[in-house]
Amino acid sequence: MSTDETNPQAEAQTEPTATTFADLGLGESVLKALRDVGYETPSAIQAATIPTLLQGRDVVGLAQTGTGKTAAFALPILDRLDVSQKTPQALVLAPTRELALQVCEAFEKYASHVKGVHVLPVYGGQGYGVQLSALRRGVHVIVGTPGRIMDHLDKGTLDLSELKYLVLDEADEMLKMGFAEDVETILADTPSTKQVALFSATMPATIRRMSKQYLHDPEEITVKTKTTTSSTITQRYLIVSFQQKMDALTRILEVENFEGMIIFGRTKSVTEEIAEKLRARGYSAAAINGDVAQPVRERTVNQLKSGKLDILVATDVAARGLDVERISHVVNFDIPTDTESYVHRIGRTGRAGRSGDAISFVTPRERGLVRAIERATRQELTEMRLPSVDEVNVTRLSRFDDRITAALGEGDRIERFRDIIAHYVRHHDVPEVDVAAALAVVAQGESPLLLDAEAERPKRDFADRGDRRSNFDRDSRDGQRERRQRPSNPNMATYRIAVGKRQRVEPRQIVGALANEGGLSRGDFGAIQIRPDFSLVELPANLSSDTLSRLSDTRISGQLIEIRLDSGGPSRGERKPRQKREY
Repeated sequence: MSTDETNPQAEAQTEPTATTFADLGLGESVLKALRDVGYETPSAIQAATIPTLLQGRDVVGLAQTGTGKTAAFALPILDRLDVSQKTPQALVLAPTRELALQVCEAFEKYASHVKGVHVLPVYGGQGYGVQLSALRRGVHVIVGTPGRIMDHLDKGTLDLSELKYLVLDEADEMLKMGFAEDVETILADTPSTKQVALFSATMPATIRRMSKQYLHDPEEITVKTKTTTSSTITQRYLIVSFQQKMDALTRILEVENFEGMIIFGRTKSVTEEIAEKLRARGYSAAAINGDVAQPVRERTVNQLKSGKLDILVATDVAARGLDVERISHVVNFDIPTDTESYVHRIGRTGRAGRSGDAISFVTPRERGLVRAIERATRQELTEMRLPSVDEVNVTRLSRFDDRITAALGEGDRIERFRDIIAHYVRHHDVPEVDVAAALAVVAQGESPLLLDAEAERPKRDFADRGDRRSNFDRDSRDGQRERRQRPSNPNMATYRIAVGKRQRVEPRQIVGALANEGGLSRGDFGAIQIRPDFSLVELPANLSSDTLSRLSDTRISGQLIEIRLDSGGPSRGERKPRQKREY
């Protein structure tokens, strides 16, 4: 783990600290678990936060993702748990179910030698029955999303009256997703004696006010990093028109020496289309997005970890929190329109000091996004050229050679086939080299082994045919203009939800609630129109029945949204929406 970050109230250290986890005051059970997972030296946020939390003080931690903040709050909580108490003692709020699951897994890993500890993830999309059964049996630590936690509190199925520790993880993200009211309600309705730790990458005015109102004399700990992206990641981009992205991806897969890969698309439909086309071209690929059930998602990720799957195609929300060691490459099939998403995406590779590669597809009109990413990350992205036909053919021949070499190592099978070939040569008077070539044709099938340079020449330059692109391929401003100008999107449908201006809802609350309960990403939202008694939300037309079922239990401002397809026509007296916002 890194030791080159600053400590809370001092300038950056020029020499690594000799502090160990044992020096921080943690008990032997927790230390033993840390030794099991190979942690030796605490990161800056851990070295500063753990002793402070062990002393019982509230903490405001300013730290980016990847600085080790999960262990910074999980270890002191586990060190002080009373396993004899069956009601929840610690609550961790996280903005997404993916992050909640990641934090839950970390708690379980660090609690491996703390007997009797029960940790429960609570998030939208999972059935209430599993969560209710666990709560009845007794849970010490709950890690959940604000919306589902509020649902349990409203139903009276979650007792936080004896809560001792409350953590707000990625607080700025929770506020962006519209959970400010839920978070403040939870802060206000839990015991005033609880210890609070708030972690955020930024400190907007709302979080500053919240910390002053709900935290008691917190110690502010700031961890600064030299750059927002890892220096171990090689970052490249390719200028390519939208129509040729799939062909460009296939050619890159041919020549890149990758072990495991994540390909990011902006929408669920794009991820599914990419995965389907890759499977048709012989690659082991699968898609995960908001429509993928949690058990299927977990099974897919485990296949990626074990090597049974080589390529994962994902949306931002679905890939949040993924940490798979064998991910050597990240490809942005659609370059994100904000630098934060870019940093999160490419952070899936090059972790824990390992090297990694990030490749982004950029249409000609998206060049400005590359410059914005370079300014924000203070790192230069290298423009790459599309691999040539010759380079692809060299790679194919090399792999073909490798297959022959591997087959020659199977002595017994080679000996049996040698007799068969000898028999064929004797009876047909054909040179052995011709028989070998014929067998290669049989093994290869209909697909040619090598690309034809002449056949490929018309699409040599993927960016020279103009930029006829789909809407999700434009930059954010162009995309917003385009959506406002066209009357409708055939891939979207308008849904009505039973909350509006009377409930004082805002677009961000709607996005946050639906995204968490339905596993949707921001790219899945179109126009949002807030009317006096209801709101209209554009969502993908192909929402599954499972997703709609999960969304039917969603509450915004404490009220069930009763989501349903809109029947069409404006309400009486409302020919024109007064408020419209797009995501």
